[in-house]
Order: sequence, then structure tokens, then C-alpha cells
Amino acid sequence: MREELKIKGTLAQEAAYQLGLLGRKEKDAALMQMAEDLEKNSEAVLAANDIDMKNAENAGLSKAFLDRLKLTPARIKDMADGLRAIAELDDPIGKSDESWLGAENIHISKVRVPLGVIGIIYEARPNVTADAAGLCLKSGNAAFLRGGSDAFNSNREICRILAAACAKCGIT
Repeated sequence: MREELKIKGTLAQEAAYQLGLLGRKEKDAALMQMAEDLEKNSEAVLAANDIDMKNAENAGLSKAFLDRLKLTPARIKDMADGLRAIAELDDPIGKSDESWLGAENIHISKVRVPLGVIGIIYEARPNVTADAAGLCLKSGNAAFLRGGSDAFNSNREICRILAAACAKCGIT
């Protein structure tokens, strides 16, 4: 397991460099494709979520937990709408927040750049998978996502769809 994480971490670092070079149009096109494909493949997401729901019910998890885990067509639409809303945000990368003249008239600026790889650990909320992936893409960062094991099938299917959508836009 440790070796697998090291390999995936290295791949995420390599991806982060490429993501940091993407322009707004490329990122926004990928986000829109992600939203479209998530809606088009909602039946596959719901089928995966049904498996997670049955497992959670059999484990005797609380109603509140089950509600957070459950996906519906409306919740998938909300996930897609969230990705579209992220696409409409200004690109944070390359913006200068502050600049000044330093010693010997050297121009100094604070410029926003991607962090690189962002690790996100979350529990049984499959909608977070799409939100986190979308925000990381928009900010030019690679995402290292670790959702709760109770949402494993849902998260895997959502990630599959989002990765395929990015690949359609030349982002792999």
C-alpha cells in the first residue's frame, strides 16, 4: 500500500506541473465537459451509489449518514451545476495581488501560482469528489482524493467519468 501511494504521489506531482500550465479556456472547457458527462452518465453513478447504500444499510449506519451518502438525480444535477459554476469563476492563476518597487527600483510582485498537489480526505459525501476535483482543476492543481470507504463505488465511478471528460479535452 505504501509503495502504491508513493507511485500515485509521483504521478500526481507530474500531473500538477502540466495542470499549472493550462490556460483558462482549457480548464473551463474541461469543467464543462465534466459537468456534461456527469449528467450523461448519471445512471452509472446511481448504480454505483446503490451498492454503497446497500453496504451502508447492512452495516447499520445512521439515517443521517445514509442521507449524506445517497445520490439522487437531483444531487447529481447539483454536482454538475457546481462544476459549471466553477468554470464561470475567474482564473486565479497568474493574478498579481500586490506589487511594489524594492531596493534599487526592482519591481516585485506577488503572483498567484498553483500549489501543486492538494490532498483532500473526506467521508461519505460523494458530491465532494466532483467539487474537489473541479476546484483543484480550476486552480491548476492536481488532486489526491481520499473519500470514505463507505462511498468507494460512488467515488470510483465519479472519478472515472471526470477523468474521461478531462481526457476528451486533452488533459490526462
